[in-house]
Amino acid sequence: MTLLNHALRAGRTTPPSSASLATTGTALLAGGGGALGSAVLEALLGARHRGHVRVLVTRVLGTAMAGLEPMLIDDLASAPASVDALPIADTALIVFDRGRHANGRELAFLKPMPEALAALASWLHARGVRRLIVVMPHAPSQLPEALKLGLATLDEQAVAALGFEHLVFVRSAQPPTNERAAQWLQRLADGVLAQMRIMIAATQQPVRAAKVAQFVVEVAARLGASSPGTRVAPPELVWQAAQMADPAPLVQAWLDARELPALRAPKRRW
Repeated sequence: MTLLNHALRAGRTTPPSSASLATTGTALLAGGGGALGSAVLEALLGARHRGHVRVLVTRVLGTAMAGLEPMLIDDLASAPASVDALPIADTALIVFDRGRHANGRELAFLKPMPEALAALASWLHARGVRRLIVVMPHAPSQLPEALKLGLATLDEQAVAALGFEHLVFVRSAQPPTNERAAQWLQRLADGVLAQMRIMIAATQQPVRAAKVAQFVVEVAARLGASSPGTRVAPPELVWQAAQMADPAPLVQAWLDARELPALRAPKRRW
C-alpha cells in the first residue's frame, strides 16, 4: 500500500479554513486524482521540506495523515475575490491528467480543465500564491482527444501576465530527437527497423508517472531560491530527468541556467 493510500480513508471531516495554517513550506495541488496527479501528491507528502500539503477537492475528503490538508472548493467563479489574511500556499501545482477510477476517493479531487487554467491561476494568485508550476500529462498519447485539443490551446500568456514571481510550465516528457548512432552498422539497422516498423524503440515508451512527479517536486523544492521569471521545462529535459535516479543536479543546473548534462538516448534492445 502506498503512502497516499495510507493518507486517504473514508470519513467525514471538515476541511480546515485557508487562514488556519501558517504558510511556511506549504504546497497546494490542483489535480491530484489522475495517475500523474496522485504521483505528484505522494511525492509532495514524502518530501520532508514541506510543512503542509494542501489539495483542492470538490467534496469532503477524510484524511489520516498529518500534513495533508484537503481544501474544499465549490466554484472558482463564485469564490470570494478578496485576498485571505494569509496566503493559502507558497507554491501551487496544477496537474493536467486523465481521470482514473482506482477507488471512489479520486472523484473528490478537483480535476483542472484546460479552458479553466487562466481562471484557476488567477484564483491562486489572488490568494497569495507566488510560485506556480503547471504540469502537462506524462503520457499524452493516452489522453482523450478532447483533452488533447484543450491542452494544445492553453492560454499560457494569460497566466504569465498575472505576475507570479516564479512560473514554470512542465511539458510532456519526450526523448531527444534526430540523434544518429556513431557506428554505420547501427545507423543502418536503425533505419531498417524504422521503415519496417517491427519494433518500438525503448525511447518511445512513456516514462513512469512517478519519475515525472519526482522531477516536478524537485523543481518545486528549489524554485524559491532561483531567480524569478517564467520558465518552460522542455520535453527533453523532463525525459532526461526521468532516466535519472536523482534528478536534483539536473534540476539545479537548469534553474541556474548552467550547462546541462548531454541528453543521451538508451541503446535499443535487440
